[in-house]
Amino acid sequence: MLEFHAPLPAATVARVRDNWLSLQADVAAAAQRANRQPDSIRVVGVTKYVDPETAACLPAAGCLDLGENRPQMLWEKHAWLQEHAIDAAPVRWHLIGHLQRNKLRRTVPCLELLHSVDSLRLATSLGEQTAGKALRRIPLPVLLEINISGEDAKTGLTPQEARDVLEATLPYDGIQVIGLMGMAGFSSSPKQAQAEFAQLRCWRDAWQSEFGLSLPELSMGMSGDFEAAIAEGATLLRIGSRLFEGIERRPA
Repeated sequence: MLEFHAPLPAATVARVRDNWLSLQADVAAAAQRANRQPDSIRVVGVTKYVDPETAACLPAAGCLDLGENRPQMLWEKHAWLQEHAIDAAPVRWHLIGHLQRNKLRRTVPCLELLHSVDSLRLATSLGEQTAGKALRRIPLPVLLEINISGEDAKTGLTPQEARDVLEATLPYDGIQVIGLMGMAGFSSSPKQAQAEFAQLRCWRDAWQSEFGLSLPELSMGMSGDFEAAIAEGATLLRIGSRLFEGIERRPA
């Protein structure tokens, strides 16, 4: 939990804290139903729809993993928290959206984890540009984004492309693939979503065996389907709207 030099709106802070505590209780209950330990699951609070001051209400409430979809918004909020937080060290930033190669140099030093490696070109560029650099994390932990629903509107690798990326990135010192990320289909029922998450877990298990890798992280599940994701082994939940319920969102 962080304190800030800049004043945060008290009503917003209180509501976000209530939302955070409610979500934690629901995550713990879903973990218990799945015979899992709640502390095996991390919530990444997604701040893409709010401004930096509103985003700061999450670490003030105790949510120290923050996620952004767009690199430019991550830069802005990362800088704001660095400037205004009394102790900014605990905040861990995740990029969960597409990363263009021309934004690597500015984005990578901010990151705890990149969830969205969605092409061999990006993986190769990351491996080449981060090796030997004085970055926040060396090697940079990354997840391969898989299009588990098969929808054309979604980004992500096919399973064969993901396998090719795993094979190609093994020699690089600059990045370390530590798991997979996936998003259920927009129109998927809860049952379908759980089946899609189960498929992602199966691919992870198969590739761990094939390549002799440790791929402990599964980033899957959002506000509407995180219980299904927990049932299938999610270790990272990407939650946005649930955490900002009941507040007036000021656009980022």
